[in-house]
Amino acid sequence: MLYFLPAYLRGAIAALLLVLNTLFWFSLLLPCALVKLLPIPRLQQVLTLIMIRIAETWIRGNSAWMRLSGRIQWDTAGLEPLRYGGWYLVTSNHQSWVDILVLQHALNGRMPMLKFFLKQELIWVPIIGLCWWALDFPFMKRYTKAYLEKHPEKAGQDLVTTRKACEKFKTTPVAVFNFLEGTRFEQSKHDSQQSPYRYLLRPKSGGIAFVLDAMGEQLQALVDITLHYPDGAPKFWDLLSGRVRKVVLRCQLREIPSEFLGRDYQQDAAFRQQFQGWVSQLWQEKDAQLAALHKDYPPGS
Repeated sequence: MLYFLPAYLRGAIAALLLVLNTLFWFSLLLPCALVKLLPIPRLQQVLTLIMIRIAETWIRGNSAWMRLSGRIQWDTAGLEPLRYGGWYLVTSNHQSWVDILVLQHALNGRMPMLKFFLKQELIWVPIIGLCWWALDFPFMKRYTKAYLEKHPEKAGQDLVTTRKACEKFKTTPVAVFNFLEGTRFEQSKHDSQQSPYRYLLRPKSGGIAFVLDAMGEQLQALVDITLHYPDGAPKFWDLLSGRVRKVVLRCQLREIPSEFLGRDYQQDAAFRQQFQGWVSQLWQEKDAQLAALHKDYPPGS
């Protein structure tokens, strides 16, 4: 609707709408989060559902300003089997910060709200950090190998944190999300890793292995998503200013092998090798799919 305006003006309006949308729904979310601190399980469960609805409405607000500032062509496939009442493990390739808003827009209402594993430091991000905390997003503290050598008692702490986080997901349908690459794709990162994939960084399988260990048979499927931007990975300002022309999204539900459930990724070397092989096969297929998408949707298509 605002496409007749200059890009910088569209971006400024969209940014303002994003801020107002966030502040408004945060003002409703925060009181619920404070009341949820009361140790009353039934009340906590009800407030969790209310806060999820608030967050989903915030996502719809973001979708509205995206439609207002731009004219994105959405080319999606494979979303039909998703159920709002399911329990899923979700992953995707990662090219841009835009990915998160794209995924939220495409999946909102089709499946439970995505719950990301976040670095512990992100809890201090103004407003958004409090929202993540209130919505039970799991915060992880990562330790370097050098630190663990000096403090071996911290080994396995990630698994403990994952188990505690996943305990909160057992009463409410959830989609636990993890970017397997761990960071956005950049050619310099790809080269330094000597990645064997053309369009992907090397996957890090430990995170989803911990989730499978913690949640076991509760997860119904792996939702495998592939994102492609024909005009190249956009920056966040490109999305705000309406310069993202087309988004291609492919979704596939994959069965989680039963032999992977409840296994110890850290201590069981044979399982770790088997699981990494499974993830590598997924990544080979995703790389081939991206190659096909690059061919079918070249720049300007």
